[in-house]
Amino acid sequence: MSPQAGWILQEEVVPRLRSAIPRNVNQIGSEDAEELVQDSVCMAARLMDNCEKANKKVTAGNIAYYTILHMKSGRRSTGYSSVDVLGSATQLNGRSTTTSFDEPVHELSELGEEFTVNDVLSFDDEDPGQKAARKMDWEFFIASLTEREKAVVEGLLTGFNASEIGRQLGVEPSTIRYFKQRLAMKILEFMGPDILVEIKRMPKWKNNLNANREKLACRNHRRN
Repeated sequence: MSPQAGWILQEEVVPRLRSAIPRNVNQIGSEDAEELVQDSVCMAARLMDNCEKANKKVTAGNIAYYTILHMKSGRRSTGYSSVDVLGSATQLNGRSTTTSFDEPVHELSELGEEFTVNDVLSFDDEDPGQKAARKMDWEFFIASLTEREKAVVEGLLTGFNASEIGRQLGVEPSTIRYFKQRLAMKILEFMGPDILVEIKRMPKWKNNLNANREKLACRNHRRN
């Protein structure tokens, strides 16, 4: 950019942007007015440089006008995307939103303590709803067993092996192994063949969170 174009940008375009951007451009996510103004100045400088290279004559008002239009549509100096979930255009279109980790979750604990989004996302345990549903299924399953089968299950959960359980029930270890196989078949029949997959499956909200983290890590790696 020539010195004359730089002077026009600084003295005529920037004041227009400082006046119009805070009033006309919606702030997305953690953006603030000063950040948007700085972003618009970068875009205006790029527009002026392109016009100068193409030998096109434009006024400061033209540059400011089209820069504001770009900013209002979600364009930023760092890029433009309507599919990136973190992109300004995507959020302006209402296809995604961002939430601060410090925003309180509208649900209080039993002690009356209010949790933030960060507290919820940093919780490594599985979804409480899935745990409750699985517990109900397990209680129904246990109720359908015979007394000896319940004793075998209790022994296995305690950590006893087949020989120890057999001594407690007065049967041979081979009989306990038979009960284990029969219980396994009953569990698969009652819970479904995909029960082992469901137990190990990560909650969908954690999958989305990990995908976003990996995407940001890849983006930073490309920039570096």
